[in-house]
Amino acid sequence: MVAMVCIALGSNAQSTQETDTIKVGNFVIIKKKGSEENTTGTSKSSRDNYNLLRVERRPAKRKNLSTNWWILDLGFANMRDNTNYGFAQAGSYFKTLRPQDGPVNENSYRLNRGKSSNVNLWFFMQKLNISKNVLNLKYGLGLEMYNFRYDSKISYNNDPAPYVFNDSISFSKNKLYAGYLTVPFMININTTPDKRKGFSFSAGVSAGYLISSSNKQISAERGKQKEKADFYMEPFRLAAIGEVGLGPIRLYGSYSLNKMQKDITRVEQFPYAIGVRLSTW
Repeated sequence: MVAMVCIALGSNAQSTQETDTIKVGNFVIIKKKGSEENTTGTSKSSRDNYNLLRVERRPAKRKNLSTNWWILDLGFANMRDNTNYGFAQAGSYFKTLRPQDGPVNENSYRLNRGKSSNVNLWFFMQKLNISKNVLNLKYGLGLEMYNFRYDSKISYNNDPAPYVFNDSISFSKNKLYAGYLTVPFMININTTPDKRKGFSFSAGVSAGYLISSSNKQISAERGKQKEKADFYMEPFRLAAIGEVGLGPIRLYGSYSLNKMQKDITRVEQFPYAIGVRLSTW
């Protein structure tokens, strides 16, 4: 390419005598002073008569505050169960409606792990520069949605007060849904602030408020049915959260620091989730 440009310069020397530099893309070609002339009086088109400089583009100016809209998380949900079922069975939250169905126990809360899901929709997230765009503060607002699929006959009821029991029929679908309006706070470290395809990680906490909960069931005997209530679930949720990103791939995790149910239930279950985050940073 340089040779072609030099030939063009040589053939048009008389019309470009006043031009000492030419820019081609990211390159600048500088004509040397005192270039040799041949016997016809025209300049020689030797590349030795020119200096070739490469001009590096300046990186884009870093923003102190950037916003990411509509972030989607797709993951699996599970829970750590620390319930003392002997103690819980002595309370009023566990009921046995028919002796043949047995008391509520650990097997009653058995989850289908492959179908228990966590889907989060973040309305926005912002990243605030703290130091050189390497150390940042990330925060946002969104909706966390947990679907716990049971492989059991457990049922939730809210009449006259919330309680759970082992039902008399089997279900093709039996899930507990919990939705939280959540605000996350994380410290973010971006090892390559000038590149999008670098390594970054974040860690922090999130605070959520329960806005919806229900028990949805499908059976041959009753068809589709849905019970909406709070089921003595804690209205607030505090969780430890984290995120790891490598190029376009981002993974997230969340672990509840407080119990999902109120103390009156005597149930001690701590939900957690892990999955993929669809986000630009």
